[in-house]
Amino acid sequence: MKTLEQYQLLAKQAMALIEGENDLTANLANISALLNMNLDNINWVGFYLLKDNQLVLGPFQGNVACVRIPLGKGVCGTAFSSNTIQRIADVHQFAGHIACDAASQSEIVLPININGRTVGVLDIDSPITERFNEVDEQGLTLLVEELQKHLVCPSFESN
Repeated sequence: MKTLEQYQLLAKQAMALIEGENDLTANLANISALLNMNLDNINWVGFYLLKDNQLVLGPFQGNVACVRIPLGKGVCGTAFSSNTIQRIADVHQFAGHIACDAASQSEIVLPININGRTVGVLDIDSPITERFNEVDEQGLTLLVEELQKHLVCPSFESN
């Protein structure tokens, strides 16, 4: 498990990766790779982005994934629609869980907001239950907060 200080360093590394780059896909791809390299006991990390009133798979690391998730459905759709972090100790206890990967046992999903609008989510899955704790939530929140300041998403203005 990471400490808050380690997450702070990870957030700085993430910002260094995307500094000066405006391409959304490139930036999210590098962030997902960075998280995949630095987080233990995860089997999927990536982004879902709002397109045509649903969440559509974005850059990720891991096994193949669900391509589209309806708003308000599953952990990702719930995090997006409620604009709240969803930290789920056991996904099988989450009503309406969408099983994209049968190996996933726990999950944390953080909404991403640009210019006051929710535009997507960061989704991280683990093959063990109770993988994500309060420190993970705080550290990933810090990373997402920094990410939101640096993302350039002109296409989200029209959604």
